[in-house]
Amino acid sequence: MAFDIMFSPMKIGKMEVKNRVVMTAAEFSLGQPNGEPTERLMNYYEERAKGGVGLITPGITRVNDMGAASTFTQLSMSSDRHIEPMREMANRLHKYGAKLCIQLHHPGRQGYASSINTLPLIIPITDRFPKVPEMLFKATPVLLGLEAKKVCMSLQAPSKCELSAHGATRIHAMSKREIHKLRDDFIAAAVRCKKAGVDCVELHSTHGYILQQFLSPNTNKRTDEYGGSFDNRLRFITEIIDGIKTQCGRDYPLIVRLCADEMYDRIGKPEKGYNLEEGKKIAKRLEEIGVDAINVSSACYDTYNYWLEPTSFEPGWRAYLAKEIKSVVNIPVIAANFIRSPEQAERQLEEGYQDFVGSARNFICDPYWAKKAEEGHPEKIRRCIGCLHCIKSFMFNASFKGTPGECALNPAVGIEKEYENMPKTGRGFRVIIIGAGPAGLTAAITLKRRGFVPIILEKEKEAGGQVNIAAAGPYKDKLHWAIEDMLTECKDLGIEIRYNIEATPELIKEEAPYAVLLASGGTPVRPRSIEGIDGDNVYLAPDILLGKAELKDKRVALIGSGLTGLETCEKLNETGNRVTIVEMAKAVAENAWFQFVDDSLSRIKPYGTEILLNTKLVSIDKNGVTVEDKNGQRKLEADAVVLSMGVRPNNALADEIEALGIRCYAIGDADKGGTIGNATQSAFHTAMMI
Repeated sequence: MAFDIMFSPMKIGKMEVKNRVVMTAAEFSLGQPNGEPTERLMNYYEERAKGGVGLITPGITRVNDMGAASTFTQLSMSSDRHIEPMREMANRLHKYGAKLCIQLHHPGRQGYASSINTLPLIIPITDRFPKVPEMLFKATPVLLGLEAKKVCMSLQAPSKCELSAHGATRIHAMSKREIHKLRDDFIAAAVRCKKAGVDCVELHSTHGYILQQFLSPNTNKRTDEYGGSFDNRLRFITEIIDGIKTQCGRDYPLIVRLCADEMYDRIGKPEKGYNLEEGKKIAKRLEEIGVDAINVSSACYDTYNYWLEPTSFEPGWRAYLAKEIKSVVNIPVIAANFIRSPEQAERQLEEGYQDFVGSARNFICDPYWAKKAEEGHPEKIRRCIGCLHCIKSFMFNASFKGTPGECALNPAVGIEKEYENMPKTGRGFRVIIIGAGPAGLTAAITLKRRGFVPIILEKEKEAGGQVNIAAAGPYKDKLHWAIEDMLTECKDLGIEIRYNIEATPELIKEEAPYAVLLASGGTPVRPRSIEGIDGDNVYLAPDILLGKAELKDKRVALIGSGLTGLETCEKLNETGNRVTIVEMAKAVAENAWFQFVDDSLSRIKPYGTEILLNTKLVSIDKNGVTVEDKNGQRKLEADAVVLSMGVRPNNALADEIEALGIRCYAIGDADKGGTIGNATQSAFHTAMMI
């Protein structure tokens, strides 16, 4: 398929972009406390420019240092000191014909209170003493504890309103003086961007941040000229736009990333916020006051899954938002729309849904997504599977480690130069990898690039390992893209995979490898201490998901509410079973990322599934299970019992291999159970260490 529209130029105002491919903003904590880009950050975006992206928008860029930040290492254009470092980044992207757009941002009620007024103190210290940031990140639990105790200052918001689902512990209604100061900060930041050679700026007015908060009746309950009526709620962003156009010139391109619909109806609260009809009115007004393009998005932190979708969502599910916005404006419309393939992107351009195709996660996962499509090799694209390892790792790493986020499928994120120049010290040494799941395949690819000769032994007839189980869950089939794309890369690299082979110490001895990587996955936990655990009415969750066992119209006790348990529950619900989940912990899927839990529960709850927390399985018999909670033991009647109690590492071979005098390293679930991202990161770092 040709991608003629996607790779044709188009203008945003006076700026011509070489193609219709836009990398939208996604914060990855690659900067430094003073707001300047690091070499690592510039390498990261330069790689995407080299990969063919036409317009690149780095992560959120703060406009002042006094108000709340979203991370201590985000970019900033709050001071003239930022002009020259930003010019260097712009020049590096321009070398490849890419344009640079800076997204101006303030979090409002969704910021971190511990950052208020602290950056002006931290910046000069960290400039002089580079080791100080390490101490700050170690202190993060203390800072968050202070927030929770409401010791920190309150965050700015348009008005007193409910707290964000994820964010502030206290907020206050901004005074007019604060509004005018923040307005001027946005304008001044845009002026600095222009001076730095930045091609355009974008106002971040979606995902629940301050500009959207002023637009929304849910968060803007002011009774003065900045709240109440439609015109008054638009006054703040209008003044910012007027100021930018006045001081930067009417020709300086200005984009607004707009929340077209706050999506409260999706969580059963249609009376809150604003919907698409009002979003269209806002877009039309923005065009009238001089905005050069609308970057369509949706939702806020309260409706998180409707702007940062997990894997269960269908590609293009929200394309209708962009099409509706496009129907009322005559300026270019950019939209992400959960685009995953060049074919989908070209189709949405051709059918008039949008003028530019945007994505962040596609280019995090594969910096050369655009180039591969343009050169006629879309089959070589490493597709984003929506596993959310990026956001989960970013939230943890940025807050507690001061390191960037990760991608489950691209280990080069944040270390682009190091990855490109990885030590080629393999010297043709053979390495046996046992298991062709994500860990085994990642290890093989990394070792091959280092000059080793990896050989994968897989006992099954196909690759995938634990991913085959995960991908068998309802709406989770896209997870298998990870395996398909790794296999494509293995084939291109000439990596040998032997199927239907059981690895034994004898076979390993015969192969005489330099080292062995044990990527043999995990085994479902089946505690032998529990009476009745081997009964005929007891099943394992993977067998239900893979269709090896089928239950229909039964009463089922499902033991364990981790993500596998929730996916198994969904499958059981679909076949008419009445499910009761028994969970020892105090919360459902306590260690899982909240978005996946919310996503699964949205499909589980309509079936009336009962969830028993703080409840332990005691025994099993042919009539059901005995459980124990704070009130003592009781019997739950059930026709079948399904166990989803986690996995234990399958690494028994390790000692036998080492006894042969051969290096052996357990990776992925064979080392420690976890997600696809945990497995690939484990494999990559081990393969780099050998």
